[in-house]
Amino acid sequence: MGFTFNGIKKDYVVLLASERRPAFAPIKRNLLTIPGMPGAHLVSTETQIRILPEPILIDKSLSEIKDIEKIKEDLADWLITDQPAELIFDDEPDRVYYAAVDGSLDIEDLVDYGRGEITFICPDPYKYGEEKTIPFPADGIITNSGSAETPPIINLEVTQKITFAMVQKGVDEYMLIGEPAEVTATPVDTRTSLLSEDGSTIGTWQPAIPEMGSSEGTIGYDGSGITAPSYGTGSSYHGPFVYKEVPLTGDFEVEMRGQLLSGIPETGRVGFSLFDDQLRNIAMMNAVDIITSMHRKSAEGRVGPYVGDFVNYAVSSRNYRYEWENFPVYLRLKRVGDTFEFYVARILGDGTHMNPLTQTWTTVNDAHRGSLKYVGIFIEKHGSTPSPHTNRIDYIRAYGLSQATVDQTPYIAYPGDVITFNHKTKDILINGFDRTDLKAFGARYFSFEKGKNLLTLLPQGAFKASVTYRERFK
Repeated sequence: MGFTFNGIKKDYVVLLASERRPAFAPIKRNLLTIPGMPGAHLVSTETQIRILPEPILIDKSLSEIKDIEKIKEDLADWLITDQPAELIFDDEPDRVYYAAVDGSLDIEDLVDYGRGEITFICPDPYKYGEEKTIPFPADGIITNSGSAETPPIINLEVTQKITFAMVQKGVDEYMLIGEPAEVTATPVDTRTSLLSEDGSTIGTWQPAIPEMGSSEGTIGYDGSGITAPSYGTGSSYHGPFVYKEVPLTGDFEVEMRGQLLSGIPETGRVGFSLFDDQLRNIAMMNAVDIITSMHRKSAEGRVGPYVGDFVNYAVSSRNYRYEWENFPVYLRLKRVGDTFEFYVARILGDGTHMNPLTQTWTTVNDAHRGSLKYVGIFIEKHGSTPSPHTNRIDYIRAYGLSQATVDQTPYIAYPGDVITFNHKTKDILINGFDRTDLKAFGARYFSFEKGKNLLTLLPQGAFKASVTYRERFK
């Protein structure tokens, strides 16, 4: 019998006595004594860290390493971690502890065996069952079979325009963003779709004209996104650059998701460029790899046309540069009035945003104030470097923006948006963006109590919802 720690199991480590493992984490009772009163009042209870002393046997016959000193080095490499890691015992295969080694490990060296004791500490004193993700139940009842409260993650895929989203637990606890529209009020759109392209209609886009830049090679669609089957030729950046006209718009938002996966010695650049009705370059954003000798990815966000390195750049390699081979990129540019907001992040498969950066830029140049008329996208490489055929754009979307007046109720989410109420990390996200600003006064994060929990989801029929939770045990 052994254990798995940090995803690794050593067959030569054998547990000797699981009965020393405590039944629950130690608790401390805080008492208030009053002179003249027998006993005391119980004020509060604290759950302290869980300590797991585990006697072990080192069976040298099961190890490729026979020297006990080398075995100690192997154990140290395995067991010493910077943060708590998953710990699963063979005699409790359906429970997970989050533990770190504490103290030292002294091994008594015998002829064929070694003996010692590992002390694990669990700053999170609970043990956990398997994570569950279930559709939001029709009757609203979710049963927590654990022995302790557990915070859920509630995902709402929006199926119709909404002004609010609310999940209520029982009578008194709820999470609410936005606000319901009064019966006498008409909800208003503050974001109107101008363009949405996932590659399926990329053939309707036009090659860039000289005022925008040059377009080399060919643009393509592989069934799941926009690609560059060929990059053409050139001494600088070159590749397909295509554009599409949108309704003339003052305030706008443009978002793009794509991938910059270029290895050594490849280069690459994917992004978008925006133009007004006079073909003046309003702004540009991209992800870029210009290094042939190592993995290094950067992002750029610029107001106006190129007039020099780092000139008018809100985002550049000076504030966004990482040593990545693969950069699954999310870019967003918003302009309201004279203020540009640039946002870039590395986006995971589940939509989680990592390494985000937000930068703002207020212009005083009339050339940057023109209304949006043309949206251009490009997939490029530099010079004669090898072509990175994995670079792509998953989608490009553009919206016109307007402001709701004080007597209007704006929509906060649209079909296809995903709202996440993460009661564990205390995050509210829409499509991966932090939208805690929409949280209503009085709303709060909650946990599932032991036993049955009754949930109500509003507005009815507006979501395809799921609930993720992990039962906890004292």
